[in-house]
Amino acid sequence: MNTVPGVRTERNGEHMPLGFPSLSHGTIAFGFFNIDTDLLLLDHYFFFADRFCSNVARLAREGDQELSEEAWDVYAIENRSEIGDLMGAIHSIRFSGFIGEVYRHFPFPQNQSEFKQKPEGYRNREVIAEIIGKYGVEVRISIKAARTPSTVQIGEFLISAGVFQELVQYVWLGGYPRWRDGIRPDYVLDMKQAAEESRSWLFSDIGNKLL
Repeated sequence: MNTVPGVRTERNGEHMPLGFPSLSHGTIAFGFFNIDTDLLLLDHYFFFADRFCSNVARLAREGDQELSEEAWDVYAIENRSEIGDLMGAIHSIRFSGFIGEVYRHFPFPQNQSEFKQKPEGYRNREVIAEIIGKYGVEVRISIKAARTPSTVQIGEFLISAGVFQELVQYVWLGGYPRWRDGIRPDYVLDMKQAAEESRSWLFSDIGNKLL
């Protein structure tokens, strides 16, 4: 199982990134990790949600291709100890690494009812980019979507097309806590429209997941 330190991958409780099955590395963590930022993590990769959504929308608008190949610009924290301890940061008992520093700036809400992903999280990108620059580097990773055998490669991680749709669904929903008041950023709405209108096999029947 390939997991991020301090990131539990059960699909319940207060855990924000969820565990998704890969074909190459066992269970991998994907998702939001702080309600005040729209930064997403995929194991040791990090990228802002607007970029993820625009990349997905671009794939959707390519049409029905046997093989789609792209390059995504992401942040990578190769030293896993530098990623930090999410559960320790949530409970304010351990603020280590990148995630710990993010939680020092944006603590977990004391009122559980406020635990909702904020659609205005994009406003904190400058702060978050400065923090992650201390721990990670910007890299370009390869993305390959192959009709046969119905897989998507994101960097070194290979997942099924069905799991890829689950990642899209996760962002549409706003992760485990859901978008606050059901309000989604425009870039999420654009991704949904592109996915639903897509003629690509990769997005077949995805509309049922984006309700």
